[in-house]
Order: sequence, then C-alpha cells, then structure tokens
Amino acid sequence: MPTSPWQKSSYCGEGDACIHISASPARTVLLTESGDPTAAILRTTPTAWAALVRTIKKERTHD
Repeated sequence: MPTSPWQKSSYCGEGDACIHISASPARTVLLTESGDPTAAILRTTPTAWAALVRTIKKERTHD
C-alpha cells in the first residue's frame, strides 16, 4: 500500500472519473480510479510514469 496519501489529479472535476496517484516504499508509482480506490491498483516505475506524463503533455500542446 502507499506510504504517502493518495493525491487526486489536478484535472479532476466533479464525479468519480478521477485518477489518484501515490508512492510506495519500493519507489513505485501507484495509480487508481477514484470510484473504487481499493479495487485495481496499477503499479509502475517513476521513469515510466514520467515518460507517460511527458507524452500526454506533448500531445496536448499539438491539439
């Protein structure tokens, strides 16, 4: 489980369609959906998470 609290995405509006992120002791990034944060928890490395965020930001600037 995460050692730091879950943080909600800054792009999240009202409703249950939000992503929450946290960190684990094993230098793992944890992601979950706010509608049921204990159901599916995805785990990734900080490097892979940073690459995903960079790609998303890059794609948003090309719209």
